[in-house]
Amino acid sequence: MTDPIQPITLPPSTDPQGEAVWLRQVLQQWLNEEFLPEPANDAIAQRAASVYLRQRMEGEDDVGCLLVAILTEMQTFDFSKSFYSEFAVANAVSDLLLNRFLEIDSCCPG
Repeated sequence: MTDPIQPITLPPSTDPQGEAVWLRQVLQQWLNEEFLPEPANDAIAQRAASVYLRQRMEGEDDVGCLLVAILTEMQTFDFSKSFYSEFAVANAVSDLLLNRFLEIDSCCPG
């Protein structure tokens, strides 16, 4: 029998508002650099940061749960004027969080 995958948790937040500001900025930068800078990127980053802030203020530290919360709430966002989808955004957020808080580079392990 295989062992279940252990959750990846972030340190408890001492400044969720500051983390959300950071996330909005770096996510928008990532969105702008990955394809093209477009007006929708600001709204996407703002929405993702808002979901993140609420989740962290509620005590959520599990990266998988944060990813699912962002994915779920971004499903109501209109991506018709964007190159992205809710899946790309949620995955990007989790990568950025892993890199910042746990120094895990999900792009190039090892």
